[in-house]
Parts: sequence; structure tokens; C-alpha cells
Amino acid sequence: MAGGAGLAKRLGTFLSGLLECGAFCGIIFGWASLVFVLKDLGYFEGLCQPSATPGPNLTLGSDCSGQDEQFSLVFTIGSFMNNFMTFPMGVIFDRFGTMAARLIAISLYAGGTLLVAFSTPEMAVLLFPAMSMLSVGGIFLILTNMQVGNLFGNYRSILITLYNGAFDSSSAIFLIVKLLYEHGLSLRAMFLFLAACSAWHFLRTLFLMPRTHIPYPLPPDYDYGLRCWGRSRSYRTYKDKQPPGEAGPEETPLEPPIPRGGAPSATPFRACACSWLFAWHVAWLSVMQLRHYLFIGTLNPQLEHLARGDHGLVSTYTNAFAFTQLCGVLCAPWNGLILDRHKRGKGPRPEGALAALADLRSAVLSLVVTVAQCLLFSVLAAVPVLPVQFGTFVLQVISRSFLYGGNAAFLAIAFPPQHFGKLYGLAMALSALVALLQYPCVALVQGPLQGDPFYMNLGLIAMVLVAFVSPVVVARECQRRAKELEMASTPLAAAPSAEIHAETPH
Repeated sequence: MAGGAGLAKRLGTFLSGLLECGAFCGIIFGWASLVFVLKDLGYFEGLCQPSATPGPNLTLGSDCSGQDEQFSLVFTIGSFMNNFMTFPMGVIFDRFGTMAARLIAISLYAGGTLLVAFSTPEMAVLLFPAMSMLSVGGIFLILTNMQVGNLFGNYRSILITLYNGAFDSSSAIFLIVKLLYEHGLSLRAMFLFLAACSAWHFLRTLFLMPRTHIPYPLPPDYDYGLRCWGRSRSYRTYKDKQPPGEAGPEETPLEPPIPRGGAPSATPFRACACSWLFAWHVAWLSVMQLRHYLFIGTLNPQLEHLARGDHGLVSTYTNAFAFTQLCGVLCAPWNGLILDRHKRGKGPRPEGALAALADLRSAVLSLVVTVAQCLLFSVLAAVPVLPVQFGTFVLQVISRSFLYGGNAAFLAIAFPPQHFGKLYGLAMALSALVALLQYPCVALVQGPLQGDPFYMNLGLIAMVLVAFVSPVVVARECQRRAKELEMASTPLAAAPSAEIHAETPH
């Protein structure tokens, strides 16, 4: 890449993005650890009622199911906004580019951390906008980071899944908050520090990210970011002798130009969004995401139920769960290896439509493995034995890292790159509507089921089985595209648009 971004700069972008995703983007999913701190500080404590049932020390206890429901509602709204707002954010990202998207994300993230920092038990209602802003800002940051995989060619899927694994691992940040709180550090000081980190996000936006997008495939001499203040008028650090009027490499369009009076040469967004391929992928994502959200949102009351109110045991298992979340960044790249397995080896690599078909075929195994992991995790979660939950924690983090990494990588593989932001956002937004079911499920457990989630877990196992339909649909789509490519390659094939049609999802 002579004249373009060198290896050191690309590695700097990759590593700083990994740190950003791993330390900031998905911290809301460490909610169980933060709830432990918030309960100790007395947030929503007024919702607890005296209980006639004696506690573990044979003293009159308190019924805090109202408090648990309120914390669950905070997480439900925050996780819903995390997904639902991804679609308008994806439109902003595709339309206005990386810098505009990241400035919005940084503002939301800084605002959320400041709201938590200045909240009090009397102003516990601030947790609602705070968690929503943190989740939306975090998902927007990772959306702008996933394009970094385009800088590394054959390792693209591995990097996308690695970033999503780091997103999962960031939930351990609230474990660090919990441990530091137990050692005397105030909640306000820790969240003020997180707010101050916004300055680092801003500097990374200027120097290590593009103004618009990172194209794929990467054009020669591609460069991005500011080099020095003297050249701040241009975010394209291109050759000094570039002819006047010639577009720089960063301005390489992500979709082919549309001829005047002609039809678009690429698959339109509507055709992608209305395809069966996309619809069943959304179902695949939605059912497994709901399973994970319910597990995270009800973990604290479930552990209290299984530990019979033993505060020490609940703390130990909460810490164990948060520690396992750190392993998300180690698990996710294995999914990337599955997706990129056909790119390794010394044999000739397919190009064009054949390469796209090979990528899609590799996604089938990834989709099946992800569903199988989630099914096994759901089975263990339904076992009402406390020590078994250690195994549940391990399977949960593996399944979740495969789920989100596989979701982003599949959308990048199966659909045109110029629609990635919109399709990723639409998939997350639609899955957010399904995720709203978590609150009535929590109310069902806290009410008629009297705190025992066993029957709800059995229903979730049956629901996860629906996700196996998606890899079947993808396999059939691969067969259809292969047949059309074979027909287009025969001498009698007269349709010149066969290759384009083979790329159109059904």
C-alpha cells in the first residue's frame, strides 16, 4: 500500500478500535454487577415491602420484587434502545459517514455517563435516560468500528467477529465498577472518569478513522484520518501530486454510480430488506437475543432465588458471571475462522460472484453452530441447581459472542456493502421489538410463577429451535445462486444481467 495507510497506522486503528469496543461499547450488558451496587446504595429501595416470610437468618425480611421489576425495566428499555435506535443510526452512518456518526455517539455516551454520575437514590429515575444513552452511544461506536475489517482483506470476518466479541467483553466493566466500589471508590468518581474518556474517543475519530467510510475492496493508496493540523481541510491524505479535481481514495463510492436515465446497477435496499434471507436472519437473531436478554435481566433475582437470599453467594456468582464476560473477545474470533475458512490454503481463490457465493456457503455452518450453542445454554439455564450456573455462564458468553459477531459478519457477506449500516440497524431494530417481550416475561416470573423461572425457561428452549430455520434458508439460497451462476456460464446463456441477478437475495 505505497502512498496509502501503512501497516502501523492500520494496526493502530485496529487495536484502538478493539480497546474502544472492549472497554466502552457494551457496558450495559454488565447490568447484573451494576444492580448489585445500585441496590447497596438504595436505588428504588422505596419499592421494597415488609415480608412475612423469614429470611436466611430467620429474621423478618423484605419483599423487593417491586425493586427488581424496576431495575429490570431500566435494562429492558436500555437494551431496547440499544437495538431499536440502530436503524436510524445506520441510516446516518451510511448517509453522512463515520465522523458525523461518531460525534453523535460520543455525545450520547458522555451524556449517559454524566447522568449516572450525578444520579442519587432520590433521583433514581435518571437511570432510565442514562442507560438508554449509554447503550445507543455504544452500539453506534461499534457500528463505525466494524468497517475497520475492510482494511485487512482476507481477515475481514475474523476482525468483525473479534470486535463484536470485544463488545461482549465490555460488560465486565461494570464488574470492575462493583469491585472498586467494594474497595471504597464512589460510583460518581468512576462514571466521571468514563465521561472524561470521551476526549480519547474524539481524538481517535480525528486521527484513526475516516471521514466517510472505508471501502471494500480497498482501493490502492487508500489513506484516512488527519496527519497534521496544516492539512486539516482534507481528510484524504493522498499523494501530494494528485491531479486537481480527481477524487481521493477515501471518496471512492461504496456503490456504483447510477447512469442518467438508467436503473441502479446494484441491488436496491428495499429488495434486500424484503427478502426471505433477511427476514429469517432477523428471526434467527431475535429469538436468541431475547433468550440472552432475559438471562441477563433476571440474573440477579434468579441467583437470589437459587441461593435462598444468601447475599454472599449472590455476590460470588455475580462476580463469576462478570468474569466470564471477559472471555467474549477470545470466543468470537472462532466464529470468524469458521466464516473465513475457505480463504485459507494455497489453492486459487474465487473472484466476483463466485467469491460471494463461497462466503455465503461458509456462513451456513456458523449459523448452525450458533443456534446449537444457544440451545445448550438454554437447557443449562433451565436447571434449578446453583453450581450448574457456572457452566451456564460459560456457554452464555460463547453463544452471545458467536451471535453478535455472526450477525454482523453475515450481513456484510450476504448483502451489498453500501447497505450494511441500514440493514444492520434494521435487523437490530426489528429484534428490539421482540426483545420487549422480556418485561412481561419478568412480570410473569415475579407474579404467577412466584420467582421460579423454570417454566419460562422451558418455553424459551422451544422458541430457540425456531432459529434453525435460518441456516436452511441460507443453504437453499446458496443452491439457487449456484444454479444461476452455472446457467450464466453456459454458452447458451443470453441474459447479460445473470451475474447481478445471482447476487440478489430472495
